[in-house]
Amino acid sequence: MRILLVKTSSLGDVIHNLPVVTDLRAHFPDAAIDWVVEEGFAEIPRLHPGVRRVIPVALRRWRKALFSAATWREISALRATLQVERYDLVIDTQGLLKSALIARMAQGRRCGHAAAAAREPIAARFYDACFDVPKDLHAVLRNRRLAALAGAYVAAPGVDYGIAVASAPTIPEPAAVLLTATSRDDKLWPEQRWIALGRALHQRGLGCLLPAGSAPERERAARIAQAIPGAAVLPPMRLAELAAQLAAARIVIGVDTGLVHLAAALGRPVLALFSASDPALTGVLAGTPAINLGARGQPPSLGDVLAAALPLL
Repeated sequence: MRILLVKTSSLGDVIHNLPVVTDLRAHFPDAAIDWVVEEGFAEIPRLHPGVRRVIPVALRRWRKALFSAATWREISALRATLQVERYDLVIDTQGLLKSALIARMAQGRRCGHAAAAAREPIAARFYDACFDVPKDLHAVLRNRRLAALAGAYVAAPGVDYGIAVASAPTIPEPAAVLLTATSRDDKLWPEQRWIALGRALHQRGLGCLLPAGSAPERERAARIAQAIPGAAVLPPMRLAELAAQLAAARIVIGVDTGLVHLAAALGRPVLALFSASDPALTGVLAGTPAINLGARGQPPSLGDVLAAALPLL
């Protein structure tokens, strides 16, 4: 059996799709599973041993040069890659027009959300089979439900992301990883609370590591780290390298960002801090301690975070 998954972005969404691979492998042990994903996140599906082939796309880059001949050559190459073989199932768990168009390029029974369930209802016009999946389910459960309906099976209880990496701590253990950066300012947690949290963790014998990517993120992380004894800002890393750091952590505490979901997928104790989105729909979800704190418009207090963190240390 050959199965193609389409989930291109963002980082958190891609991580939320990993349990689909575990489910499919459980019900179709001999299946060859391919995955179309944005090139910047291609390392995530590669962490799952159940994925045969990762097919990168560059939608974000292509949008910036839509009239370039090079862009259209890459799109033609993608179409040719997707048509090399016929798939028994093509499952688009993203539910956007862009992902539906990618699914349409492939040969096979194309499955996706019904119009009422899709993030962009027009996407449903490009599928051969559409399924109603409640929008009020957590993203992980929505992905799994859609795949189960497309594959005509019942998913097992529990969530298994199916990934593991060798840990590679930057500083001697034990360490806490603090994920202070996110894509939107309204998702940030105040710097002074991070400093107070880091100092409290230091008093309990934990060093603090702060990943950061862009220049503004690194400046903010540096300010926080400088105020916490023994804390360090991690150098820029690839996703697979960051995964190794997360796998080594005693605890991971972060705002609503893809890396906090990666830590949960790796089985680390995780606290996710929410202030601008709904954790019931996109919070951390895992079998190991994965705790969501705060809500839209209600960021957690320092006391809330400490009370949740200390029992996990």
